[in-house]
Amino acid sequence: MRVITGSARGRKLITLDGDDVRPTTDIVKEAMFSIIQFEIEGSKVLDLFGGCGQLAIEALSRGAENAVIVDSSKKSVEVIKKNLEATSFDKKAVVINSDAVAFLSRRTEKYDIALLDPPYSKGILEKALEKVPEVMNETGVIICEAPFADALPEKAGDFVLKKKYRYGKTGLFLYRIPEKEED
Repeated sequence: MRVITGSARGRKLITLDGDDVRPTTDIVKEAMFSIIQFEIEGSKVLDLFGGCGQLAIEALSRGAENAVIVDSSKKSVEVIKKNLEATSFDKKAVVINSDAVAFLSRRTEKYDIALLDPPYSKGILEKALEKVPEVMNETGVIICEAPFADALPEKAGDFVLKKKYRYGKTGLFLYRIPEKEED
């Protein structure tokens, strides 16, 4: 696994071994960042279910101002910190060892981009989606990675499912607040 582009382009990232770990493939990661490419520069990023931190690191490499990376696994948090040091983004990111919903329940900071890539088919994504809008800027974007066949909610707070993208069995689900029409 590597950083695709930006200031840390080509840097290899480490990940945990095992069945519980499912890193985002390069194809899906490239697609995700192509979707939001003009929104990354200077943004505040929230990476829930951080895994090895690759999504936040990719955003930082492409010019995000900072990132908060949340994961409930202590082993994942250790790997994320190592990857941040290896890419020299350790000063631009905060890593938090917490359950995603518990983190969201006590957070007041606002984010521009939220990246959600939880363990598949465990109902965790739906619970997090209920809370994520509370920590988002109105012009923000929420991107979820899940099996394409999953029926994600059409709305998350004021955010509406605007588009679904398919990459084999994997789906990217894009939420935004609809623009208000002027009278």
